[in-house]
Amino acid sequence: MKQIYIEQLKAHIGEEVTLKGWLYNSRSSGKLVFLQLRDGTGIVQCVVFKGNNEEVFETAKGLGQESSIVVTGSVKEDARSPIGVEIDVTGLEVLQNVHDYPITPKEHGTEFLMDHRHLWIRSKRQHAILRVRHTVIKAVRDYFDDLGFTLADTPIFTPAACEGTTTLFEVEYFGDDKAYLTQSGQLYNEATAAAFGKSYAFGPTFRAEKSKTRRHLTEFWMVEPEVAFAGYEDMMDLGEGLILQIVDRVLNERRHELEILERDITKLEEIKGPFPRVHYDDAVKMLQEGHQKGELENNFEWGGDFGAPDETYLSKQFGLPVFVHHFPTAIKGFYFEVDKDRPECALGIDLLAPEGYGEIIGGGERAANLEYLEKQLAHHGLPQDIFEWYLDLRRYGSVPHAGFGMGIERTVAWMCGIEHVRETIPFPRMLYRLRP
Repeated sequence: MKQIYIEQLKAHIGEEVTLKGWLYNSRSSGKLVFLQLRDGTGIVQCVVFKGNNEEVFETAKGLGQESSIVVTGSVKEDARSPIGVEIDVTGLEVLQNVHDYPITPKEHGTEFLMDHRHLWIRSKRQHAILRVRHTVIKAVRDYFDDLGFTLADTPIFTPAACEGTTTLFEVEYFGDDKAYLTQSGQLYNEATAAAFGKSYAFGPTFRAEKSKTRRHLTEFWMVEPEVAFAGYEDMMDLGEGLILQIVDRVLNERRHELEILERDITKLEEIKGPFPRVHYDDAVKMLQEGHQKGELENNFEWGGDFGAPDETYLSKQFGLPVFVHHFPTAIKGFYFEVDKDRPECALGIDLLAPEGYGEIIGGGERAANLEYLEKQLAHHGLPQDIFEWYLDLRRYGSVPHAGFGMGIERTVAWMCGIEHVRETIPFPRMLYRLRP
């Protein structure tokens, strides 16, 4: 008999089917055993009646949580079921009867669950989060692919940093060479954008920040588009469209998962364009006014970078994702273009998500002038010889260009309405977490 997946069952009502999966939970009541079967696409209740087959009934009663089984039975419509159907079991094959599964329905501490992350991802909540992650990633790829971008992945081993080496993982390469795990593919994206016009990289990035906040991982995934003949305002347009597509996909395709997560869906339904666009100067004024009203503890000064409370306060003023642009040049990377009328301001952008999720997009316009970049490298103490290939992009056909990076994990956390990014990736890497 052909194997059917749980997500397909509503198309097979009245038919006999075979399901293969794992026992998520079970209970018995008199002559009935109720098996909650999961197969990765969903969970369905399988009802075993003693009167149909006593041997199957006794086998079902003896199964432990996460036993691997093959169930045969007829699909019956059931309005009480979350998926609208249940299985009337006629046959049961046990591949492995599991006992003493570590993660029981009782409460467990976070450290215990993180130590058993390889099993924790089987749980209903974690499974829902990772399904949302899948949809976010698919929406991202479709968005750029449909706009004619070329996927051009960038190296994970790099000979130098985008912005110094203080937050990079250094690794030994062959001979006496040193290499670093990439913190961004941006510099290489600028090369591929000059080849393809518009390109994007999508892969893991690494930050050696000794941070333990709920927003930080040492390894995370980032999508980074780069566009030739574009400026920082174009990146706000591009980023807004990306977020709107992600929200739309998640609401349309992951409604069930959002319900499992008890996500306030109305918060996502309110995300509509256009997003507010605020100059850094005006953002500073808002923060200072917030301090004067007693709504912010610290009095923010012009020239500083936003902390989590600042980002949360700014986004709360609008209830929407908000772009902030024209950040101080001093706090941005060497490669940023500056405002010709106000060189103390870089043409950089950040997109701050609502509900306290902070920056999810960061980028802007890149400097196109060779001499300016050479001076910037010297100012930042970066060795020019390692960046000669990057400077070639300004020697041979330099044009205005811009791009940004969007972190997948923070975006998924926002979509799911969960507190910590550690749940948004199958196996998180954090300051004190390298296993499993």
